[in-house]
Amino acid sequence: MKRLRRYLVAGILVWLPLAVTYLLLRFLIGVMDKTMTLLPAAYRPEAWLGVAIPGLGVILTIFVLVVTGLLAANIVGRSVVGGWESLLERIPVVRSIYSAAKNFAEIVFSDSGNAFKKVLLVEYPRKGVFTLTFQTATEIGEIQARTGEDVICCFVPTTPNPTSGFIIIVPRKDVIELDMEVDEAVKLVMSLGVVVPKWSKDPTGELPLKMPEE
Repeated sequence: MKRLRRYLVAGILVWLPLAVTYLLLRFLIGVMDKTMTLLPAAYRPEAWLGVAIPGLGVILTIFVLVVTGLLAANIVGRSVVGGWESLLERIPVVRSIYSAAKNFAEIVFSDSGNAFKKVLLVEYPRKGVFTLTFQTATEIGEIQARTGEDVICCFVPTTPNPTSGFIIIVPRKDVIELDMEVDEAVKLVMSLGVVVPKWSKDPTGELPLKMPEE
């Protein structure tokens, strides 16, 4: 029975990641293929090929995104986007949704700033217990002034879904910055701590890193 269980688990470890990858890619490609409806019916590939080809929407989606980015990057495009955002901000419910989505996209996809660029280790929820976090903000305005400390904002992801979680405000002196990449930390969280990234550096005399004494 133990051997049968081992074979069963080995088979699951082979097929489950493949199935999840396939289903996710099929969903994403299906969503992108919806962009083909932007074309007039007479100009769609199935109209002159006689058959629908999955995946052509990916090319059109990339093209639309690049063209939109080019237009939004120039002066005229920025004014159009600014006017569109000004209009959306006047609509009560839409304003909240749009602002939240825009802020999240800017944090995740923007190359500027340090948001979600560093993986940190903090003692939480009590001393002696360490939690993996992502740095989100270093300039916290009133919070930093009220605490009288040099503090940073950290996002603590939940397991196995790292897109949900909560934030904690931690003094900078109580934070350990890791060499771990963000995608490696995400894998560690999603795998419930099973997939541990390899550390290429050799231990030195400075290790282990000790938290500052109170």
